[in-house]
Amino acid sequence: MKRIVPLRPPRSRAAGKKRAAGLGARLGAGLLALCAGAAPATATIHTVIIDGMRFVPATIEAKAGDTIVWRNKDPFPHTVASTGPGFASAPIAPQGQWTFKAGKPGRYAYLCTLHRTMQGVLVVK
Repeated sequence: MKRIVPLRPPRSRAAGKKRAAGLGARLGAGLLALCAGAAPATATIHTVIIDGMRFVPATIEAKAGDTIVWRNKDPFPHTVASTGPGFASAPIAPQGQWTFKAGKPGRYAYLCTLHRTMQGVLVVK
């Protein structure tokens, strides 16, 4: 048994181009909306060097979500601990480092609990 397929009138090239352009525009708009909604904010890594019994820089500004790395260049251990609620490291060995991800915005004074004259400030925006 033969299958009968209805014939469609041929489309003009202009109609085909118009249809393709409409489809491309819809796909482009959808892709743009998807990318705009899913684009994550770029987090930054900030470094504080511990050297000569100092935090360098003494004050650091970061955004919530940024990472702060303290690197100990002194020949003895140090800590990084906020003077109020916030964060505290274990002793950081010579040539070691400690990493903290900034969360809640605020101003956090910190110090080395082993050498209390070493002080710094972390400002989270």
